[in-house]
Amino acid sequence: MAAEESLKSRLNKRRNALKTEREDWRDHWQELGDFVLPRRLRFSDRDDKHQRGKKLNSKIVDSTATFALRTLVAGLMTGVTSPSRPWFKLNPRARGLSDDPEVSRWLHAVTLLMRDIFAASNVYNALTVAYEDLGLIGTTALYIEPDFDDVIRLRPMPVGSYYLAAGANGLVDTCYRDLRMTVAQMVEEFGLEACSTSVQSHWRNRELDHEYDVVHAVEPRRDRNPQAGDARNKRWLSVYYEPGGEGDKLLRESGFDSFPVLAPRWYVTGNDVYGRSPAMDVLGDIKQLQVMQRRKGQAVDKQVNPPMQGGPAYNNHHVSLLPGAVNILSDGDLERQGLRSVYDVRLNLGDLRQDIVETQESVRRGLFADLFRMISNMERSGVTATEIAERRAEKSLGLGPVLERLQNELLEPLVERTFEIAADVGILPEPPEVLDGVDLKVELTSVLSRDQQIDGIVGLERFIGFAGGLGQADPGAGMKANLPQAVDEMAELLGVSPSVVRSDEEVAAMQQAQAQRQQQQEQMAMAQQAAGMARDAGAGVASAVSASQDLAALTALQTGVAPV
Repeated sequence: MAAEESLKSRLNKRRNALKTEREDWRDHWQELGDFVLPRRLRFSDRDDKHQRGKKLNSKIVDSTATFALRTLVAGLMTGVTSPSRPWFKLNPRARGLSDDPEVSRWLHAVTLLMRDIFAASNVYNALTVAYEDLGLIGTTALYIEPDFDDVIRLRPMPVGSYYLAAGANGLVDTCYRDLRMTVAQMVEEFGLEACSTSVQSHWRNRELDHEYDVVHAVEPRRDRNPQAGDARNKRWLSVYYEPGGEGDKLLRESGFDSFPVLAPRWYVTGNDVYGRSPAMDVLGDIKQLQVMQRRKGQAVDKQVNPPMQGGPAYNNHHVSLLPGAVNILSDGDLERQGLRSVYDVRLNLGDLRQDIVETQESVRRGLFADLFRMISNMERSGVTATEIAERRAEKSLGLGPVLERLQNELLEPLVERTFEIAADVGILPEPPEVLDGVDLKVELTSVLSRDQQIDGIVGLERFIGFAGGLGQADPGAGMKANLPQAVDEMAELLGVSPSVVRSDEEVAAMQQAQAQRQQQQEQMAMAQQAAGMARDAGAGVASAVSASQDLAALTALQTGVAPV
């Protein structure tokens, strides 16, 4: 009976299979890197620490694609995951629970906490690198790990250093990454005893900066006991090992409850694991620009400093081509037109420049730079707010499919994984009992997400204005508009904080209190009016008595009879 295959051997075998599968993409990625971002590529067989500072951009003459990619990255950072604006919020999947004031306040508090975690860690720096990779090769990978100081930390993987595989649902669920770690890093991370004898020898000799190859494998664990609850029975297997280490020794074996790798793709064709990018769509234009710029430089050089020809007399005769120089020629050379250019270059540089400009615009369009600079490129004045809103809606429409994939493969997993780590370390506030067993969902509230909802915002504003106008002529028509509900809908569309919008119960209580105050005021006014009337009536009676007494006294004087 054959011996059972060791875990290290099985993992190494699968790594090699995934590496072979990825090789079909390597040449394409390498060409994209050479002409746009040479330093984003780091294939494991070329990762020599002594060559990392070497000049790599010798193939780039025209940098239009590089700058256009920077615009795309800046646009995605500002429009999707801006560090200075709220770009997500949490909601319960069960309908109606978000209207509960206690639930709403708890969700808002958790959202603010997670935004603080993102701001304190390296999340936004890592997302910048991820957006570069997505625009360049259409695939990126980031490893999320717990961090003692900042709760989480993201580690972007260089292009060429990782291998991916997808599950039955088409989402990436397996990642093998190649690392280069120094002896000091390995001992700090895994401990001296876990390392190979070679690493231990370098450590004892104080050769701490010597580098070794390390493989980190993360994949679904096929054989596990969910009831065990330990790290080796979690849903995802996580193993570090030295491919060149002795025997079946592992550096570390552990596990995760959720997939700790973010691996979004720009767009995917069929069952492909790796995505396709906008830079792939314009690679021909990018390469053409380099040729055109070189040809233009050659044409200008040949016009300014052309190759020269002359008779045999010039073989040993020094000729100066400096401005103002005087060259003495013989009569024979003068008859043969002396020293002259080999050929006459008369290139129309204006036409060539126009061709270059058109090709540059094609590259910018392919990398969506024109969409993100749409408003700033408006040359005419008098642009209305409505036109700007429509332009922003057009921009979000062009990026709609990409935003959907970013939400499903990057942003939602990032928030969910962060929520899980925050819950594990116990920094989340105590949730309301009504949320016990209820799943939460991530909702994007970024600028581009709201731009996609611009039609709903404009439509709601027009309806309220239309109903208000009709209400002046027909009160019944104006009553068709449910204004309190319209306020809730508008707040939802605009991503307003729930602490700003009062619930229906709070509004009802305020209305009841206001009605009671108004009723009390009316009762007090009626009481004051009654008291006034009583005072007036009393004054009338007293006046009548006084008049009667005066009349009786006068009669007594006249008759001489005293009043009774």
